[in-house]
Amino acid sequence: MSATTTAAPATTTTWTIDPVHSNAEFRVRHLMISHVRGQFTGVTGKLTYDSTDIPKSRVEASIDVATIDTRDSQRDTHLKSPDFFDAEKFPTLTFSSSRVTRRADGHLIVAGPLSIHGVTREVEFTVEGPTPPVKDPWGNTRVGVSASTKIDRREFGLTFNAPMETGGVMVGEEVHITLELEFVQAA
Repeated sequence: MSATTTAAPATTTTWTIDPVHSNAEFRVRHLMISHVRGQFTGVTGKLTYDSTDIPKSRVEASIDVATIDTRDSQRDTHLKSPDFFDAEKFPTLTFSSSRVTRRADGHLIVAGPLSIHGVTREVEFTVEGPTPPVKDPWGNTRVGVSASTKIDRREFGLTFNAPMETGGVMVGEEVHITLELEFVQAA
């Protein structure tokens, strides 16, 4: 008689960001009267998700600065210049989680170093998701997350500004960041 054991189902899965269905959006005050919104479409990265032990989960992401789009090519060119992102010298924004926790309301807090313009600072994203997995029409398994945070752009060396005649400045310091990410399960 031989004993047979069955392995426990895998709780850790690996996922890759689908750049066609993902973007990083931002919002910042313009002239102190309205918000300008923009997005980066060149988002890549990987999620290692442990559904039974959330703190073991990890995410890494990279954003291609050249993919910035604010619906104004002149502004996009200026944002890629040394006045802001200096895309030639610092072509990517990167994030790598160092801590993942679940709040009482079910949202995740994903913290880690964010690098922009050659400066790295610790940030925390509030994350909704991941969604329950779904199969797409081609047989791939997908999940989605929405993540958000706020940063002070000056802390990342993005200090360009111009004073306004009536007071205030041309570009606000606080930047709201929202990530809409769709992941495909790795084979």
